[in-house]
Amino acid sequence: MKKFLYIQTLGCAMNVRDSEHIIAELKNQNYELTNDINIADLILINTCSVREKPVHKLFSEIGAFDKVRKAGSKIGVCGCTASHLGAEIFRRAPFVDFVLGARNVSKISQAVQTPKFISTDINYDESEFAFGEFRGSPYKSYINIMIGCDKKCSYCIVPQTRGDELSIPAKIILDEARRSAARGAKEIFLLGQNVNNYGKRFSNAHEKIDFSDLLVRLSEIEGIERIRFTSPHPLHMDDKFLEVFSSNSKICKSMHMPLQSGSTKVLRDMRRGYTKEWFLDRALKLRDLCPDVSISTDIIVAYPTESEADFADTIDVLKQVKFEQVFSFKFSPRPHTPAQNLALIDDKVASARLSYLQGLHNEILDEIMSAQVGRGHEVYFEELRENNQVAGRSFSNFLVCVNGSEELLGRTLNVKIEKAARMALYGKVTL
Repeated sequence: MKKFLYIQTLGCAMNVRDSEHIIAELKNQNYELTNDINIADLILINTCSVREKPVHKLFSEIGAFDKVRKAGSKIGVCGCTASHLGAEIFRRAPFVDFVLGARNVSKISQAVQTPKFISTDINYDESEFAFGEFRGSPYKSYINIMIGCDKKCSYCIVPQTRGDELSIPAKIILDEARRSAARGAKEIFLLGQNVNNYGKRFSNAHEKIDFSDLLVRLSEIEGIERIRFTSPHPLHMDDKFLEVFSSNSKICKSMHMPLQSGSTKVLRDMRRGYTKEWFLDRALKLRDLCPDVSISTDIIVAYPTESEADFADTIDVLKQVKFEQVFSFKFSPRPHTPAQNLALIDDKVASARLSYLQGLHNEILDEIMSAQVGRGHEVYFEELRENNQVAGRSFSNFLVCVNGSEELLGRTLNVKIEKAARMALYGKVTL
């Protein structure tokens, strides 16, 4: 008998891929996806715990789910918050039927069938588990290349929710990429906490291969036209990696380089493993090797040990690199981290720093986007939007919208940019 599954996914692209794995496994249990929570037999929320706000959102969301669900339906909490709160979720929300951690996705069928099931082992090994096939988009495939994280950043809860780092064997990754290409996906998106540390540790004996060589092998697969990945770690951006990235014609020219802070002192306090000088050297070398690259970053403002001089160092890096995209946040203390109990900077000071940084970046971004007007971009279209528009990404990751219909989906076309906004470019398809 067919049953209906409603799933809400919070957080990063890895959570999106985890949700796809969950959906694939539950299809074997006769579940079908629905966007109507009122008819769902199973309601899942796949959670994020990187910052405090999504954790608070979890309990308000599942409380709302409980009020509208039909009789006999189940509610499950999955993902990173499930990993670190565990049984506390049952105590705070007794109506929840099961709790499944981010490293335990393969147990979803067992969880659904077992009353008050809980599994939050952060070192459970799923690196070679054969998940079923499900993709949220026919045009792009997310592919996990590793699980967990071995870094010990002082502010980050991820190692406590996703466990130690393990690489997925290259054969599994390459086979998955070939299947994706055979189904018509022209773009693959590689996922891992520190993708350019790939190949350092496997759970069993496997061929030794580093991330740069994996990229080359993936680029040789027929049908794959574009390769993206997130997130590389600045510490592991050696010359080989930057040169493969810059020279390989299938690797999209967009790089996420999480800065976190521009101060060498704060980076040391954060346990990031690199200096301001190292980050600038890598970013500016990348700009030199690949002039069309777009570089995005993450910045934490008002880390507890950040002085005004430290913040000025962050602003200096922002001005030198001129990031195309910045994800910036005030420091948020997370449980089970060394920085959890550090004295916070006054919130007015923190807010002022964040506002200044974001305002400066908006000025930089306006210049970058305005400079695209009149230029041509190759755009891979993958999304229908309102007002008869179709959206896609350029090779360097600009969001581009044109007038059109579903006949453009899955095609890579030349677009001349006619108008720029802060978050998107608008243009016309050219022959």
